[in-house]
Amino acid sequence: MAKASDILLTAIAPIIWGSTYVVTTGLLPQGYPLTVALLRALPAGLFLLLLVRQLPQGIWWGRVFLLGALNFSFFLSMLFISAYRLPGGVAATVGAIQPLIVIALSRPLLGSPVKMPAVVAGLVGLAGVALLVLTPNAALDPIGVIAGLAGAVSMALGTVLSRYWQPPVSPLTFTAWQMTAGGILLIPVALLTEPALPHLTVTNWIGFVQLGLVGTALTYVLWFRGISRIEPAAVSTLGFLSPTVAVILGWAIAGQTLSALQIAGIAIVLASTWASQQAQTGVRPAVKPSV
Repeated sequence: MAKASDILLTAIAPIIWGSTYVVTTGLLPQGYPLTVALLRALPAGLFLLLLVRQLPQGIWWGRVFLLGALNFSFFLSMLFISAYRLPGGVAATVGAIQPLIVIALSRPLLGSPVKMPAVVAGLVGLAGVALLVLTPNAALDPIGVIAGLAGAVSMALGTVLSRYWQPPVSPLTFTAWQMTAGGILLIPVALLTEPALPHLTVTNWIGFVQLGLVGTALTYVLWFRGISRIEPAAVSTLGFLSPTVAVILGWAIAGQTLSALQIAGIAIVLASTWASQQAQTGVRPAVKPSV
């Protein structure tokens, strides 16, 4: 049975991620999705690696680079491509399909039963996110939609595999390994496909530090800690909190208005997240031991 403290600590990650859109659009140079992904992952990973001073051993080298690609290299690249090409509401709604993908993958990989209340909660949460962030004039860029879906699949598979393999180290060390590996994989891609960054302002540096240390290093340690203690499907539904926080920040900081539909969306998201925790956190699935 998952403890309430584990759920609350894990929820801090998507709550902080809710500020990513504000930081990306307000503090970072625009038009460099792969470079921004690289600078979000690699410095934070190296910082954590310096703290833990421990490297993978044996089979974990291959696993770490695969997970680094799924959870960081590919996911962050697709996330920023989607964010740059789609309105924030469309990007958030496309990404909100991730909990349903996690439920589907947990069955063959973890042996977790497909619980209909969890599926319903995921669908309701997706609808709540749509009410919360979609606007009548939202444009659907095909490349942006494909990138958003690909990122959701990548993160979902990485989430399930992170639980399936059960790393023999602490969440802090496991996060350092994956983040560093993901950043390394992004180096040649970013250098070959994007021009050099312009001269960075003080505002840009503040954005990168906030996004790297708080929005990546801290949050992913909490996220992978949650995956090790809570069923992945329950962890992934906490991601619904991210667009919710983004909308609330827009109202509180940018003076945006909240419509009746958005308020209803907030209520639906919170209710579906609670329902998913109730449906998913009862019995831990039988996970094969790592070798």
